[in-house]
Amino acid sequence: MTATPASPSLESLDQDPAFALHRGGKLEVRSTIPVRDADDLSLAYTPGVARVCNAIADTPSLVNDYTWVSNVVAVVSDGTAVLGLGDIGPAAAMPVMEGKALLFKEFGGVDAVPLCLACTDVDALVETVVRLAPSFGGINLEDISAPRCFEVEARLRDLLDIPVFHDDQHGTAIVVLAALTNAARLTGRSLGDLRAVVAGAGASGVAVTRILLEAGIGDIAVADSKGIIYPGREGLNSVKEALARDTNKAGHTGSTEQALAGADVFVGLSGSTVAEEAIASMATDSIVFALSNPTPEVSPTVAARHARVVATGRSDFPNQINNVLAFPGVFRGALDVRATTITENMKVAAATALAAVVGDDLRADYVIPSPFDARVAPAVTAAVAAQARRDGVARIPG
Repeated sequence: MTATPASPSLESLDQDPAFALHRGGKLEVRSTIPVRDADDLSLAYTPGVARVCNAIADTPSLVNDYTWVSNVVAVVSDGTAVLGLGDIGPAAAMPVMEGKALLFKEFGGVDAVPLCLACTDVDALVETVVRLAPSFGGINLEDISAPRCFEVEARLRDLLDIPVFHDDQHGTAIVVLAALTNAARLTGRSLGDLRAVVAGAGASGVAVTRILLEAGIGDIAVADSKGIIYPGREGLNSVKEALARDTNKAGHTGSTEQALAGADVFVGLSGSTVAEEAIASMATDSIVFALSNPTPEVSPTVAARHARVVATGRSDFPNQINNVLAFPGVFRGALDVRATTITENMKVAAATALAAVVGDDLRADYVIPSPFDARVAPAVTAAVAAQARRDGVARIPG
């Protein structure tokens, strides 16, 4: 009988600074009011709290004014697509969800609660989140595998009157659109002048494609593991069939690398590799966003030999496409006006505001601001809130 390997000791694990930082978790709950004496206690809890409860029972919308609901987001995952680690389950996903909640607070002033659920069935996920929703002002879906993530988000958006946002899709899409808008401006073009190739038809690849179509990209083709998606290709699910109808006006049918010949833009969201020769075959002043982590589809150093602008998902290269540039401000803006949903226009407004932060400092190694630029979250917040009012989904008027 084979013996079970001994678990490493906490002391040995803590030699790694990442483990030492995570010991005990990264979050805590703090009171916003003091409880110094019996009078404070009688107001914060019984009997005073009963008066607030009765008022909310009579006028349910008061929950947004007299509890933390209007400023708190649920960070929900089933642990099936965690970072580049894959399906590692809800317990192993918790450090990531804690980290997400931390980023909400640090960058957007939004309280967030990580909820890692022990279910992967779409019906069960949707039912669980719907039952939890009265405790939250918004739902951030995280690291739920495709194609289930599309159905989960769509059904929750239909069932709930609070913002539901799958960050793996839309956070990435917003930041890509902002960076690509600036890259096009740097090269003297508009989005409508560009032909793009997206490698990856998962959550982020689909959302990036959709927002670029919404923003007016000239043409865009999407590839999955079997090559370019086009009408009539075998093995397409409903999401990919929709992409086939709406993309690839040039009619490409081969591989990603074949479609890159003469293309203006490459967006990598697949974990695959692209040969230097394919990057070299792209048009003059090409734009390469190799976003897979930790290993981009093509080395940024190699891509820079041929492309005018190169971006990655990594912090150790210029032009990091980082979702933290988007989701804190998007939720802050939506919560500030108590939006019932996050519209496509709100996402595009977020991208436009994010791109504008770069302003006149635009250059090849600076098409997107740093996550630590203090201007980012306020700019995105204001743009999202204003667009929510224009779209008629804000419950707080301007």
